Amino acid sequence: MTDHVLVERPEAYPGVQLIRFNRPEKKNAITRQMYARMTEALTAAGTDPAIRATAFLGTEGCFSAGNDMADFLAFAMGGSMGGEVLDFLRALAGATKPIVSGVDGLAIGIGTTIHLHCDLTVSSARSVFKTPFVDLALVPEAASSLIVPRIMGHQRAFALLAAGEPLDAAGAREAGLIWKIVDEAAVEEETLALAGRLAKKPPEALRIARGLIRGDRSDVLARIEEEAKHFAAQLKSAEARAAFEAFMRR
Repeated sequence: MTDHVLVERPEAYPGVQLIRFNRPEKKNAITRQMYARMTEALTAAGTDPAIRATAFLGTEGCFSAGNDMADFLAFAMGGSMGGEVLDFLRALAGATKPIVSGVDGLAIGIGTTIHLHCDLTVSSARSVFKTPFVDLALVPEAASSLIVPRIMGHQRAFALLAAGEPLDAAGAREAGLIWKIVDEAAVEEETLALAGRLAKKPPEALRIARGLIRGDRSDVLARIEEEAKHFAAQLKSAEARAAFEAFMRR
């Protein structure tokens, strides 16, 4: 359903495109259709000069619980996964305009790794970042296996991506995953205000500065593809099917 992802241009913040997860009854779990909608929005941001920054937000108490498990199970049982997830990750990693995000509550799987591609992330103190890839017999995605060790070091990267240990907001800030912690009631306002301030800056100078800070993205894009091959293979594995079925029985 397209209304599970709302794409807006808030009047109070000219130049800002807001992408909002809007599936709170499923903890904002992301379906193939939702990935496609977000890819459309990111692609539009790249070509529309009126859009100067993009902001991601979830709902109260939940950014996103990650991929919709029903999609995973369908693929594991012989269905088609489609290209929506990879298209989104490519668009996210290749974005040329600033991206900010605001997290309140749960940030699981892609709900955590999406912030690796954001330029500024704010979070409430009650937020929890967790990537239970291996617990589901899967592997890291979104080039997290490359980016997380770079920003956190091996020990914390292994704890997050392989051991599946959670990070609270303070730990995420210390590790460099987020920029700052704000009151839960201020997450949305602070996120949009950040995006609004970026949207007012000289766009070409900001584009160049951002590109210099982020560096060449070819290795990131290559790692996304490498991870995706392992991810697809694991999705078809017996251990993954067992993990998904156990999860769906909860």
